Amino acid sequence: MVPSETLKRPETAATAHERPRLRPRPRALSRPVVLALLALGVLAATALSLLLGSNLIDAGAVVRALLDPSDDPGAVVWGSRVPRTVLGLLVGACLGIAGAVMQGQTRNPLADPGIFGVSAGATLAVVIGVYVFGTASVFVTLWLALAGALVASVVVFGVAALGRGLASPVPLAIAGTAVSALLVALTSYLVLADETTLAAYRIWVVGSLSGRTLDGAGIAAVFALVGLVCAAANVRSLNSLALGTELAHGLGENLLRARLVGLAAITLLTASAVAVTGPIGFIGLTAPHIARRLVGSDHHWLLPASGLIGAIVLLVCDVIGRLIGGLAEVPVGVVLAVVGGIAFIAIVRRGRIAAL
Repeated sequence: MVPSETLKRPETAATAHERPRLRPRPRALSRPVVLALLALGVLAATALSLLLGSNLIDAGAVVRALLDPSDDPGAVVWGSRVPRTVLGLLVGACLGIAGAVMQGQTRNPLADPGIFGVSAGATLAVVIGVYVFGTASVFVTLWLALAGALVASVVVFGVAALGRGLASPVPLAIAGTAVSALLVALTSYLVLADETTLAAYRIWVVGSLSGRTLDGAGIAAVFALVGLVCAAANVRSLNSLALGTELAHGLGENLLRARLVGLAAITLLTASAVAVTGPIGFIGLTAPHIARRLVGSDHHWLLPASGLIGAIVLLVCDVIGRLIGGLAEVPVGVVLAVVGGIAFIAIVRRGRIAAL
């Protein structure tokens, strides 16, 4: 009798390559249930952000202030906590989704939205504005950051196109790294050349929700909405790219269009976030990994899960920064660097990062 092993089809390199690379997700909970639980988590994080802060206000007073802004703590609630909560939801969701698109586009589990030079471009534009004009209003800073981020992305895309390598994520990643290094060098030169610019840069670069208002948030939300539409339009392409560039092309995927739409989504989402709070790291890197563990690698579910997780993480870290820093408050970018770094090291040590 022939052993069963000899009846198995030998696995060649070609058949191994043809297998989908989408990893199976845990089946403990269905994906709609997971998204519903994450939505409840967002509501809980929102409540914490409104209730907790350096100024101790009981829950009843906060609720009364929300219903009646003229109430005693209304200035604190509506002037500080409501704006930073709304902006935290917007920025966290934008960075989480941008990170998921970025990792899907490059098939690199360590990819971050900043790799396309978006954060560096926004920072340089703001620094130039302060260096030239001496100061910048909220609206001017917002538009400068958006313009700088968009210009940086166009430059990255153009540099990658020179080598006709847009079908592959490698030229885009290399071009993004090179352009980012150049922009950081220019930023450092301007910062060191002027003390006023240095003072503004120190506030901007840490990434913070403290002192932010809703002025200009509508403009950022419009850019974020367009980026969200681009990300949704890129879902099918991201699932195809997960199978490999050659197989995606064989399935009829327009690789150039997929890269272009993905780049637009990453740029608009990240630019909207950076323009409001300054550069904030680790959310775009860690949120997709957490989401992938919960809902799998199908981007139809991965993108919304990453956005919800990003919003939760940012709001919770902002609350932590308020509580541990007292009246001074620790910027959320600093808290995220510590918490996100520890969490990501734990993920790496447990071997939960796999090739995409």
